[in-house]
Amino acid sequence: MTTMHEELRAAFDSVHAEPELKAAARAAVARRTRQRQKTARPLGLALATAACAAVVVLGGRWLYFTPTAHISIDINPSLELGVNRFDRVISVEGWNDDGTALAESLDVTNLSYTAAVETILSNDTIETLLAQDAVVEIGVIGDDEVHCARLLEGVQACTAGQQNAHCYRAGAGEVEQAHECGLSYGKYRAYRELAALDPTVTPEAVQGMTMREIRDRIAALTGDASTQNAAGNPADCENPTPQNGNGHHGGGHHGA
Repeated sequence: MTTMHEELRAAFDSVHAEPELKAAARAAVARRTRQRQKTARPLGLALATAACAAVVVLGGRWLYFTPTAHISIDINPSLELGVNRFDRVISVEGWNDDGTALAESLDVTNLSYTAAVETILSNDTIETLLAQDAVVEIGVIGDDEVHCARLLEGVQACTAGQQNAHCYRAGAGEVEQAHECGLSYGKYRAYRELAALDPTVTPEAVQGMTMREIRDRIAALTGDASTQNAAGNPADCENPTPQNGNGHHGGGHHGA
């Protein structure tokens, strides 16, 4: 049976132990705080790194999938390739029925623009047309002079062996006018020249013509067998006759 003395001693022992318990508790709290801080630092660093990586990935994706130039390829199939700042093809669009069918059969997305152009020129349909004396016109369209000059050189190299291939350069603003008429820029360019000689011609009529047919008709109206392209200001669908003054940057005409 517990004596009064023992009960008093136990009570005094509990009083003396209280500061030790407080000290132990403070030490435990400090340890936990340090552990949380150690855990929080790597986590914060990881989150910051992940955020930076996301910005880089999203920014790189935006740069990759933003076209900085277009390449218009016209023979009778009319195609336009969207080319990014890394010279990669990121889009292929047909601008007439034949062009749409050809675009759907091609697998040139993400290729370099030169590989894409060579693939198109070696397509069975295009090779057959070229063997039958068809005319192909390839234009580099864009406002970045340095970039487009480099693209034009590459396109000229791709067509160096083609007798009836003609390469040229144009500004991006002119493409918008072509699209308003429902034409690729190459067809629109030829349409303006023909309409200057025959005001009755329409974009719809030109859309279904081959480039050879357009060039032959221009030659017949001018009495000139040459298929060289005339310079002129951009025109619209209602008033296609070009005015003198703003010439195209022609380049790489191979053959007549």
